[in-house]
Amino acid sequence: MSKDRKNRHDEQMSAAEAAEEALKEALEAETEKMPDVPDDTPETENAEENPLAKQLEEANAKTAEYLAMAQRVQADFENYRKRNETVRADAYSEGRKDVAAVMLPVLDNLERAVEAAAGSSDESLKNGVELVLKQMADVYQKLDVTAIDRKGERFDPNLENAVLQGTEDEGEPGTVCQVLQKGYRMGDKVLRHAMVKVVPE
Repeated sequence: MSKDRKNRHDEQMSAAEAAEEALKEALEAETEKMPDVPDDTPETENAEENPLAKQLEEANAKTAEYLAMAQRVQADFENYRKRNETVRADAYSEGRKDVAAVMLPVLDNLERAVEAAAGSSDESLKNGVELVLKQMADVYQKLDVTAIDRKGERFDPNLENAVLQGTEDEGEPGTVCQVLQKGYRMGDKVLRHAMVKVVPE
């Protein structure tokens, strides 16, 4: 290609590129002048109009309702279980207390039998009664039953019943001078009040 032809070719290419650039700018200018056309693409249906979305919403509501119901039932059952355990423990405690109280006269008679057998020549009888009394005392110890025997201490109406009045020379005023019948308590519950003689104040 000669130098003149090459120059003409370059000039033509430059003219073509300039024309293309001018066309682009003209199109952009016209596009900016055009009014915005609203998008006619149909929008996704509203959740209220969409049956699947509505069903999902209802299912979620039911799930929340059933969950709340299950939690209430579980809480009610837990409360019932705790109440039942408390009632059972109270009933067991009351049963032990009642049995221990009913057996107190047997304990009294065993103690009297040991005292009576002390002057007997029959050693086997004495040893047998003492053994039974010891077994009975062991049972009461396991049940946490202790005797109320407070001779010389100040009279306590919560633990004792004053059935006799002593004299001034039998002790300090207001104190127990003689225990006529021992009382018993299980823990801090009195099974039987002690029968005592009290020095008047």
